[in-house]
Amino acid sequence: MTSHAEFLRRVTLDEALSEAIKKDFRTADITSEEKVMLEYVEKITLRPARITSEDIDALRNAGFDDLAILQINLIASWFNYINRVADGLGVGRD
Repeated sequence: MTSHAEFLRRVTLDEALSEAIKKDFRTADITSEEKVMLEYVEKITLRPARITSEDIDALRNAGFDDLAILQINLIASWFNYINRVADGLGVGRD
C-alpha cells in the first residue's frame, strides 16, 4: 500500500489526498464515481470470487463504459498479481 500511495502522490502532486485515500477512501475527498471504482477494486482485491453482475452494474451506473471497466479490472488485477509475486519472493520486506 505504501508504494501505491507514493505513486498516487507523485501523479496527483497531492500528498493530503494520497494520505486520505490510504487511510480510508470512503472518507476521502473524491468523487462518488471514484468511490464506486475503489469499492470494486477493494472487492476484486479481497474477495474476487464474490464479484457479481451487480458490481459491474454499479460501475456502469457510475458512468464507466465497458472499456473503462476492463481497464479498472486489468490494472487492479495486475497490481494484485505483482504484489503477490513480490510477497512470495520476500521482495520489499524490511
